[in-house]
Amino acid sequence: MMKAMILAAGKGERMRPLTLHTPKPLLPVAGKPLIQWHIEALQRAGLDRLVINHAWLGEQLEAAFGNGAVYGVQINWSPEERPLETAGGILRALPLLGDEPFVLVNGDVWTDFDFSGLRLPEGRLAHLMLVDNPPFKARGDFLLREGVIANPVTEAEQGSALTYSGIAVLSPQLFDGLVDGPQPLAPLLRAAAERGLISGERYAGNWIDVGTPERLRLADQYAREI
Repeated sequence: MMKAMILAAGKGERMRPLTLHTPKPLLPVAGKPLIQWHIEALQRAGLDRLVINHAWLGEQLEAAFGNGAVYGVQINWSPEERPLETAGGILRALPLLGDEPFVLVNGDVWTDFDFSGLRLPEGRLAHLMLVDNPPFKARGDFLLREGVIANPVTEAEQGSALTYSGIAVLSPQLFDGLVDGPQPLAPLLRAAAERGLISGERYAGNWIDVGTPERLRLADQYAREI
């Protein structure tokens, strides 16, 4: 069974003042912390071995969830003395994740996505879940062509591109050659897409990038309705 990593090291600058004393993954959505929705969804999908990174106020996350036993999961924590961005944080956590493909989910999205069907197709370095572009985002990130991810080049392609949801299955090989330190994930994905090594799907269910207090309220509303 695959392991899963939840990215929870962001500082949540756009969420201030809510995140001045509380890490964004602990902000409440329908009565429970945002990150708990992921923990429970992963556990339901049989993904019970989790790695969670943290930086800003990370001790609060560890205090809240401990080793995960209360939630039926095993949590290994990957603390960062400084934010390493997405790829840097994953690279730091690879010793905990092992040599096999793993599920990745951004801790600052809310969704009703079912993780149980996620797989990495043979010969790919990543499998991405894409969503329709949210109202605040004019252009998407990637094209999806018959299950294969491609980079948009022309203006027309950018207009029809979809948004990366923050949910994926990644091969550790995607990070070959990287050295420890802050670095984003997007350039790695774009380089692999250029080589035809990324597959993907479109998800049409509930999904919210919880990046502002307004979107936190929207996530709370959606979560109370499901």
